[in-house]
Amino acid sequence: MTAPQAFCQIAKLNANDDGFLSALEALTSWNEASNSGIEKIVADIVSDVRINGDKALIEYTNRFDRRECKGVNELCVASGEFHKALFSIDSKTRLALEQAAQRIKDYHAHQFQESWQYQEQNGTMLGQQITPLERVGIYVPGGKASYPSSVLMNAIPARVAGVEEIIMMVPAPDGELSPIVLAAAAIAGVDRVYTVGGAQAIAALAYGTETVSKVDKIVGPGNSYVAAAKRFVFGAVGLDMIAGPSEILVICDGETDPDWIAMDLFSQAEHDEEAQSILIAWDSGFIDAVHASMSKLLPTMERREIIAKSLASRGALIQVADAKQAVEISNYIAPEHLELSVENPKSWLSDIRNAGAIFMGRYTAEALGDYCAGPNHVLPTSATSRFSSPLGVYDFQKRSSLIYCSKQGASELGKIASTLARGESLSAHAQSAEYRIKD
Repeated sequence: MTAPQAFCQIAKLNANDDGFLSALEALTSWNEASNSGIEKIVADIVSDVRINGDKALIEYTNRFDRRECKGVNELCVASGEFHKALFSIDSKTRLALEQAAQRIKDYHAHQFQESWQYQEQNGTMLGQQITPLERVGIYVPGGKASYPSSVLMNAIPARVAGVEEIIMMVPAPDGELSPIVLAAAAIAGVDRVYTVGGAQAIAALAYGTETVSKVDKIVGPGNSYVAAAKRFVFGAVGLDMIAGPSEILVICDGETDPDWIAMDLFSQAEHDEEAQSILIAWDSGFIDAVHASMSKLLPTMERREIIAKSLASRGALIQVADAKQAVEISNYIAPEHLELSVENPKSWLSDIRNAGAIFMGRYTAEALGDYCAGPNHVLPTSATSRFSSPLGVYDFQKRSSLIYCSKQGASELGKIASTLARGESLSAHAQSAEYRIKD
């Protein structure tokens, strides 16, 4: 077997070695909020935008994105530009965007929840009223790469939920904005686009300015400044999640082409230097084969420097004793993306507790989920899949409890409420209920 070449540096760990868990914890831990310097900068920006509105937006956009905007109108993209962009891109790309959008819409339509209610024998009615949010803001990253897929994934579930207005924020460094991103905005039904990024964009959405309307919820990933800003404004506005770097964990039984696995690991590593790619396998020879493939393929990658840094700093090839141990480690890591590159992946599902999205089988590359499979690619990172879920239609709907008491129902419930209220020494609660009790 060809020995891996030195230029593809990646940690090799054995799950049965002493100190493995501490090494794994150090490898997977991530807390970008710990940078007090970033927090101070973000706090100042958010406060400035909240106080000075459009003036602050223009100032920060000019400073950070190397622009020379004189007025806020230069930050607004006319709606006609969306459709112009849609027909300016090549037909193959436009068709791919339209096909992906339809698949995303079809999938998310299954998530739509409707109001419900039921009536008890005494006439009491209980239920839940479900309504869409009125206005949401979506943040689409820009800079190192353009992400039309993020436009589709964030905006389409909002549209399916029935959100009335969708405002998009996307940075345009040097005044350059990808026409594919604008085309995706047209397809997804975005109402307004502002070429504003960073903490200032989050502040504008959260608090509003003279031009930017305040939203009910902000969704979409961003860099560490965006993440810090989202934490700062939480409470004034709803949030989807605080996203960390992209992650992939592949569990393989050793029967998949090593080149395929190597490229699956690269697919997340190329996002940025902080992304994480991990392989778990119980065949040491296969791990060596994947490492050799990584060394062979890395020089062919356009973003090879980013991939190399990501793999060297946060990547790992982990050998385990068996499939059971592989699942245990996977549940501990709680990855954003989990590939089960094994025979009969469905049989594994009952044991997988923590994962943002599960890609089943040798032919199901994680990249399909990023673009066009249908499920959302906005997923919980940094082990938050232990308690969080993918972005979905339910994130754009809110629920109100419905309670109606008949005369008889009020009397029956009043007796229960009165007893409990007096047990808590809340006599006004008790008397309020007791007034409606029939003798």
